[in-house]
Amino acid sequence: MRKRHLAMTLSRLEGFQNPKPELEQYRTPGDVAAELLWLAHSQGDIAGRVVADLGAGTGVLTVGACLLGAERVYAVEVDGDAVGVLRGNVERLGLSDCVEVVHTDVSDFSERVDTVLMNPPFGSQKPHADRPFLTKAFEVGDVAYSIHLAKPEVRRFIEAFVRDFNFSITHRITLPFEIPAQFFFHRKKLERISVDLYRFQRV
Repeated sequence: MRKRHLAMTLSRLEGFQNPKPELEQYRTPGDVAAELLWLAHSQGDIAGRVVADLGAGTGVLTVGACLLGAERVYAVEVDGDAVGVLRGNVERLGLSDCVEVVHTDVSDFSERVDTVLMNPPFGSQKPHADRPFLTKAFEVGDVAYSIHLAKPEVRRFIEAFVRDFNFSITHRITLPFEIPAQFFFHRKKLERISVDLYRFQRV
């Protein structure tokens, strides 16, 4: 599968039916998800690996990991509405044998995995909302991929946080990220922001 085909497939997945602002439930754009997944695949972190998708939402990263040959993906998601959509997306693509849906808060997930994938909350509604995701990723895996706002203060936080957990940043790629208007406080039909895609590895 080519990266462009992967991006198109992920873009066609069903999104959030009832997105919740307090959970910052924004759909991961297909092109951004494909960039993350393709980087992970190129580093040997997907095919034949056991993967956790923390805060899986509707399953964009989960589906992509399965399509790229993951042995098993734990799709960890706390929101029941999102879990229902996730299961539907997985079933429609015939990937049920690859995915184990874990309907729980990420803090309660404890399976050891080879690779963690995630697009955690940016912390726009609840400051530091990404910290439980990073903490759990560094607890259960030795390699993690994550998406964060491309801001100097966020970069400084990430750099300090990973050192505290004995991880290093091996890759950081800045990408555009589109957020369509879906909540009452949105002022634009489409918000374009910049995000950093990270690869972290245990030292």
